[in-house]
Formats: sequence, structure tokens, C-alpha cells
Amino acid sequence: MTDERLQELKNLENILTHRFHDIGLLDNALTHSSFVNENPGLASRDNERLEFLGDAVLGLCVSDLLMEKFPDDAEGQLSKLRASLVNEQPLAELARQLRLGDYLLLGKGEVSTGGRTKNSLLANTFEAVIAAIYVDCGFERTGKFIRNLFEPLIGEGRDTVYRDYKTALQELCQINFKDLPRYTPISENGPDHEKTFSVRLSVADMVTTTGTGKSKKEAEQQAAKMAIEELERVSLRTDEAL
Repeated sequence: MTDERLQELKNLENILTHRFHDIGLLDNALTHSSFVNENPGLASRDNERLEFLGDAVLGLCVSDLLMEKFPDDAEGQLSKLRASLVNEQPLAELARQLRLGDYLLLGKGEVSTGGRTKNSLLANTFEAVIAAIYVDCGFERTGKFIRNLFEPLIGEGRDTVYRDYKTALQELCQINFKDLPRYTPISENGPDHEKTFSVRLSVADMVTTTGTGKSKKEAEQQAAKMAIEELERVSLRTDEAL
């Protein structure tokens, strides 16, 4: 590891508020397979094994937090809450909050296609960093780290938990309209490393919304959120008329 890389990792330690006993674990967590493939002479290991472990550790810690936060909720409710927290979008947002993308080791091809801003890549890296902390210092310290990040997402109630709006809208449409929402890509703007996507969403010929985001999934989530809000307003107006 070069002195420059070591200093970068120490800067990230400050952001994470965690000092590693073995800083090589953090370096491993930030090493993407594309970098390893393009640099076989460096004998680096990619972060996929840590990602696998981090997924399990994160799921357990968030489950424990939700059990404590919502002691009266049934298993099904807790499962939905956990799924809303440990999916790609909120994990990618947490990775951005921690600036993990700035410290990633990526292959040139991945860099040129905006790898540092991809939700999927950032979410995977976040899980790998969780595993690195777990291997470095154990479950208790990792649990505190996760709690500090996820408690603000949970807030004081279920309404503040990140929602998977696409799934919520699909369930709403199936129940009320016996139909599925339709997503249509509109445009892609900007350079490869900083694209903005736009998507049009139609719901049962009643509501049409447009969402934008740094990925198609993000744009679809925004459009779905707006559609749910519009359907709620339509329902309210109908109730008032009656």
C-alpha cells in the first residue's frame, strides 16, 4: 500500500469515526473487481466476499434495531420495514453520505461509465465496509456504527422509514385497478459519469407523473412516489365529494 493510499484511508477513517486495527480490511472493502482484473500484478483482492458478509451482518443489526424500536409489530411488518432499509437506494445514499465513492479503487472502464456514482456499486461497497468493521472489531462495535446511521432513517415512526415506492404503487394498483403501473424511459442527459435519467409513469389512465434521477431506478422511484401522492389526493377529493 502506498503512503498516498494510506493517507486516503486515514481520511476516510475520520469520516467513518472508526479506527481500524487492520486498515488493510478497509482497503479491501473499497477494492472493486474491475480494479483487480485490470491490475493482476498488484495481488489485490476484490470486496465481493466482504460484501457477502456485510449483507448478513447488516440484516441482523437492522433486525435487532427494529425489534427494539417496534416491540409490538408482527414478523411481516418487521420484514417490510427491514426490506425498506437494507435495499439498494438507502444503502447507496448512506455510501454517498460517507463519501465511499471517492475512495473506491475501480478499473478504468468502470470509472469512465460513472462507477463512483452507481447505486448498485455504492450499496455493495457500503456492505463491504460494514463487514470490514465487523471483522476488525466484532459485532458490538459494528452494531453501534450501524445504529448511528440507521436510527435517523427510522426516526420516531414508520412513516419516516425509506419506502420502496415502486413496490408500494404496484400493490396499490393491483388492489384498486387490477392493473400495473407502466414506466416509459424519456431521456438520458449528461456525460457518462454524471447522467440524469427521466422516466414517465402512467397509472390506469388516471395519473401520469415524471421522475428524474441519477439512475433509471431512482427516476422510477421518484415517479412512483409522485404517483402515490397524486392518487392519495384523488382519493381525498372523491371522499370529500361524497
